[in-house]
Amino acid sequence: MTSRAGAPVLEIDHVSKSYNALRPLRIASLTVHEGERLSIGGIDAGVGELLVNLVTGASLPDSGEVRVFGRRTADIATGDEWLDSLDRFGIVSPRGVLLEGSTLQQNLAMPFTLEIDPVPADVLDRVRALARRCGIDPDRWLAVMAAQLPADVRVRAHLARALALDPAIVVIEHPTADVDPAARGQLAADVARACSERPVTTLVLTNDDVFGKAVAPRNLRLHGATGELKPLARSWFRW
Repeated sequence: MTSRAGAPVLEIDHVSKSYNALRPLRIASLTVHEGERLSIGGIDAGVGELLVNLVTGASLPDSGEVRVFGRRTADIATGDEWLDSLDRFGIVSPRGVLLEGSTLQQNLAMPFTLEIDPVPADVLDRVRALARRCGIDPDRWLAVMAAQLPADVRVRAHLARALALDPAIVVIEHPTADVDPAARGQLAADVARACSERPVTTLVLTNDDVFGKAVAPRNLRLHGATGELKPLARSWFRW
């Protein structure tokens, strides 16, 4: 099991945030430590998007505090300062954008260079290594247009882009929302391996408890009425 002895990376304390729902998002208390992989279940699409925004400082809580690396998101004073803080994050989200008319190779090259036609040879080596890290067969998929990628490969592509510049924390939002159930087991194994190969703090927000348990050693469930995060019971069930 992943150790939680590292310094706190993310701390959420008595947070409440109203949004387009019958009740606000509430989180009583959460601490995610350096190098930890954690999944949170009981997260629907609206809560997932809102929680990503709170964690990254794109939104501020109505009450309570969100701290990232010990600093309150409410203390980020300017837009430039906020953009600089985003460099520590890698975000994997179904709301993420790929250049649909470009190849996967070109999409994965973009974190490293704007020269993507053709991709320089030294960047291509990095792209191929990144693809393999995330479970993408470079010989099969790199020449395929992004618009033609199956859903599970798209998730891997977003993960690769999120990991490309070695972020301090990766937030993965609803990774299996569009993925065929038959493909989820291998996707979970690839995500877990990619995030542990060069250990990175990983927060998975999902309604797919089986996926969450397969990716992360620590699993919690959010109880919306109280904001409590309780350990998710283990299960022998697998795909």
